[in-house]
Amino acid sequence: VQLQASGGGLVQPGGSLALSCAASGSIPPFSTLGWYRQPPGKQRELVAAMSDTGNANYADSVKGRFTVSRGSVKNTVYLQMNTLIPEDTAVYYCHASSGYVHYWGQGTQVTVSS
Repeated sequence: VQLQASGGGLVQPGGSLALSCAASGSIPPFSTLGWYRQPPGKQRELVAAMSDTGNANYADSVKGRFTVSRGSVKNTVYLQMNTLIPEDTAVYYCHASSGYVHYWGQGTQVTVSS
């Protein structure tokens, strides 16, 4: 299974970015699809994830600004990021789980700076 993320880049504070991730290969049923991030010098942390039943879970720091969604195309996940702040600067990783198995994408850089 491969997870391919895209959509990162440089944005000014207050701006928006959208990330997308698509799975390929021998894809099992995913129980969750979502995003983690790793800020510079810090540990990787959950940003947002959505279960296969449609329940979404967000980090407190992004609630009300970020929206996670699963696409109509099977095994795709998106992250709409609004009102970005410098503290959102990080490498963002697409994540999927199937039972106890976890899959990770390669990471995409998001930089929020003026």
